This record gives sequence, C-alpha cells and structure tokens, in this order.
Amino acid sequence: MLPLLHIDGAVATITLRRPRVANKLTPEDLPELIRHVATVNQTPGVLVLVLQSEGKHFCSGYDIGQVAQSQNKGSAFGEMVDALENCRAVTIAAIQGGVYGGATDMALACDFRVGTSAAEMFIPAARLGLHFYQSGLERYVSRLGLDMAKRLFLCAEKLDARAMHACGYLTHLVEGPDPAEAVRALVQTLAAMAPIALLGMKKHLNQIARGRADAESIAREVQRSAASQDLREGSLAWQEKRAPVFQGR
Repeated sequence: MLPLLHIDGAVATITLRRPRVANKLTPEDLPELIRHVATVNQTPGVLVLVLQSEGKHFCSGYDIGQVAQSQNKGSAFGEMVDALENCRAVTIAAIQGGVYGGATDMALACDFRVGTSAAEMFIPAARLGLHFYQSGLERYVSRLGLDMAKRLFLCAEKLDARAMHACGYLTHLVEGPDPAEAVRALVQTLAAMAPIALLGMKKHLNQIARGRADAESIAREVQRSAASQDLREGSLAWQEKRAPVFQGR
C-alpha cells in the first residue's frame, strides 16, 4: 500500500503501510511521498508533519532489487529525501523500531527524530557495493559529524537506541515500545509556536547547517516577524501570563 497522507488542522501525518515487509519502500512510493510533501507545502495552516509507520519497524529502506534504478534522475531516492528536508512544515520522524539503509537518511532529513528503546539502525551501502548519493552524505556529515558518518557508511556499524541518541541521530529517546505519546507532546509544543518565526527559523537553521545561509532572506524574515501581529500577541500574552493565540500574521 502506498504511503497515506492525513491532515488535521495544523498537523499532517504521512504513514508508511507495509508492516509485513518492515515498510520497505518501492519505486511507486517515491513520487507519492514527494506529492504528499508538496501538498503539505501548499497547505498554509499545516505547521507540523509527522512521518510514521505501521508495525514493528519504522522502515527497512529501499527495495534492494530496485536500488540501481533509484539513482536515475527523476526517480532518485535522494530527491524524495531532499523534498522532505525542505518541507515548509517542521517534521518529526516517529521511530518505533528498526530503520535501515536509505530510510535512515529519510528520518535524518526530518527536524526531529523520536525513537523508542527498541530502535536500531545501520546502513549496508558499502556491503552492497552502493555509493550513497551526495545530499545524503552531506546530511550525515553536517548533522552527525564526519567521524560518525564514516563509522556508519564505511563500517556499516549497527547502532542501538542509546547509541543513536548519544550521537545525535535520535533527538528524543523514549522508554517503552511506542513513541506516540512523546510525539504528541512534541507536536503540541511546536504547533503552539508563532508560525512566522517557527517556519522561518526551521528553514534557515537547515540552510546554515549545509553552509547555504542566505543573509538577505534571513534579514527579511527577521523584519517580517518584527512587524507581525504575532509578535505583538506574544509580547502581550507574556505580560498577561497566558497562552498566546497566534494567527500567522
């Protein structure tokens, strides 16, 4: 079954639905996931996107038999992952179990990764004879550091949940089998923020991490937030010791 998109107010959810094969991704999934992200980008009210899956594992990666084709222009796995990283909304990967191969990069492209104690990861690219695509290599080096990237890519080292958290791959580590409660709490936190500041800083933090900061664009977003009704509402709510009601204006 293809990934399913559901939108409920400020929160969108994409669900991977092949639990019998550990949510393995197929060629048909790539354009579908890109379309779902595009829909989220075109829905102004959505502030948070959760990427989750059914069953025991988060995702076993891309179908090994289709790996060579996945590197072709227009069908590249990396294009899908880049689209997810560049999603307008703040993104959360809910990782309840194993995450393997290219799926590790799909989760890493998300802004937050909430994993349970049953989570584990490894990237068998070198064992398979596959050179990982450039944007994925850059993501690992910029987010986890060169030494950790070499351990994962060159040694195909398997990490358990605590090691994933210690190296920064998991931003949140949850005891127990289900990350849903922790994901809900994080969603509520993010959805309560001022949209202009939240989405602007998400975009620019990712650009800074990749060495692609645009000073003029950042300055425009700073000025936009400074002139916004949301800033006035946030200041007033702070003074009145109440929760702010932001309108994204």
